[in-house]
Amino acid sequence: MKPYDGKKVVVTGGTSGIGLATAKLLLDHGARVLVTGRTPVTLDQAREQLGGGAMVVESDTASLTDIDTLADRVKSEFGTLDLLFANAGVTRPTPFEATAEALYDELLTVNAKGPYFTVQKLAPLMARGGAVVLTTSVANVKGLPMVSAYSASKAALRSMTRTLARELLPRGIRVNAVSPGPIDTGILERTLPKEAAERTRAQMTENNPMKRFGHPEEVAKAVMFLAFEATFTTGAEMPVDGGASQL
Repeated sequence: MKPYDGKKVVVTGGTSGIGLATAKLLLDHGARVLVTGRTPVTLDQAREQLGGGAMVVESDTASLTDIDTLADRVKSEFGTLDLLFANAGVTRPTPFEATAEALYDELLTVNAKGPYFTVQKLAPLMARGGAVVLTTSVANVKGLPMVSAYSASKAALRSMTRTLARELLPRGIRVNAVSPGPIDTGILERTLPKEAAERTRAQMTENNPMKRFGHPEEVAKAVMFLAFEATFTTGAEMPVDGGASQL
């Protein structure tokens, strides 16, 4: 028997990076998992990597209509829910002076508005004793260049972790956050030109107290701890950042 046999889990943004690593680990531990994504390529890749043990659903966290549809799907597939890992997010490294309104709106919509309404719509399905885990970022406490709007969106999530934790206490639902630092998900290579990505990676490695990038699986383990083991913890944020926010 596996430790999380029968646990029912939704992972938004679960088709790549941290979300995919978490879904894999949950499946390995016996959970039933539904992951969401919005890019056809990553949806197909996730179906291949996760196999038949997971449901892979196209859903855009920026769309309230998609969130409503997701809630209906979760209700029909699972009935109740033990863990919501609201992980979907985007980053677009851009200087403050060059940040356009459309980019600002995209970052705040996907990273803050989307998780807020995802929790609102799925919380009624959560079993007493269930957990919500949000993905914040070391950027919400560090003054990092090129990510001003992204950092603001993650700081909003940190605040929501506390306020939603308070409001969901009467339902027996805990709300916590995992705060990754530099994690080797390939996001630099996807969002920056090759030379810029290499330069940024080298600089981030040098600046990190542990002198390396973290692995997605290291964040996944923290998510699982917050979800199932930290039963007397709510409203908290767990850094998984090589000491970047602490040292």
